[in-house]
Formats: sequence, structure tokens, C-alpha cells
Amino acid sequence: MNSIDPSEAGDDFHAELRPEFLPGPPERPAWPAIARGLRHRCPSCGTGHLYSGYLKLVPECPACGEDLSHARADDGPAYLSILVTAKVMGTLMLVVYEAFQPPAMVLASTFSVGVVAMALYLLPRFKGLIVGVQWAKRMHGF
Repeated sequence: MNSIDPSEAGDDFHAELRPEFLPGPPERPAWPAIARGLRHRCPSCGTGHLYSGYLKLVPECPACGEDLSHARADDGPAYLSILVTAKVMGTLMLVVYEAFQPPAMVLASTFSVGVVAMALYLLPRFKGLIVGVQWAKRMHGF
């Protein structure tokens, strides 16, 4: 039977003692943070505003002082907004066309306005959702 001598194994033998394998801080509860983000509130306290503009995050929460400058939502909110909007409005367009047979220009103009309105409504909510998840999972420096 082959046995490993600890003196010959090198650094990999004591891998459990290396700092990158030490447990990090515990995760925070995700669902309350997500719900707060969807309401445009700080994921930590739930009282401070998350945005200073339409999609501009505040650098820190005005109520609790939580540092929000580490949040990196990138393209996630746009992707989710387009995904949900296309699924909902595409299905609704098919149902309306099959039920009422409206003229093409009426269908195109009403659903164009609806798609833009729905996407613009969902975008800041999905950004808050992603910031809430990042805060709860301690991602990107939280």
C-alpha cells in the first residue's frame, strides 16, 4: 500500500491550512435583501434609497452607511428586463391577435409603447434585485 510521507508531500499536503481554503464570513439572508432591492431600498437596512437617479446607485446608504460602491450589476438587469418583457408581451401579442384580429399598425403601435414601458419599469427593479443578491452573498467586496 502506498502511503504519503508528509515531509515529501510539499505544500499540497496541508491544503486545508492555506488561507484561500479558510471559510469566509457567513452569507446574509438573501430573500429580504432581494425584496428590499426590488423596492429600490438599501439591501442592508431597507430604509435608505438605493438610487440617486434612474439607475445611478448611491455610493453609500444614507440611512445605515452601508458601502454600495462595490455593486456591479453590469448587463444583468438589461438582460432580465428584455427576457421577461419579450416573454410576457410576445405571448400577450399572440393572444390579442388571435382573439381580436386588430390591424397591423394598431397592434404594432400599442405593443411598441407597451414593450418600452414594461422594460423601463422592470430595469431598476432588476438592478435592485441583483444588488440585493450581491450584498447577501458578499460578492464584489460587500
